[in-house]
Amino acid sequence: MSFWRVLFSILFPPLAVFDKGCGSILIVFLLTLCGWVPGVIAALVILNNPKS
Repeated sequence: MSFWRVLFSILFPPLAVFDKGCGSILIVFLLTLCGWVPGVIAALVILNNPKS
């Protein structure tokens, strides 16, 4: 995970997981609507997942 990817996930989480698929974008977007912190945590977890 690069520095820019982490910074981008903190600033705008749904765009940070753009290349991970539609489901990831939707989940992170909904969590970001509920609150900024859950969206950031979800984006970082998805980006840190070694299987994808």
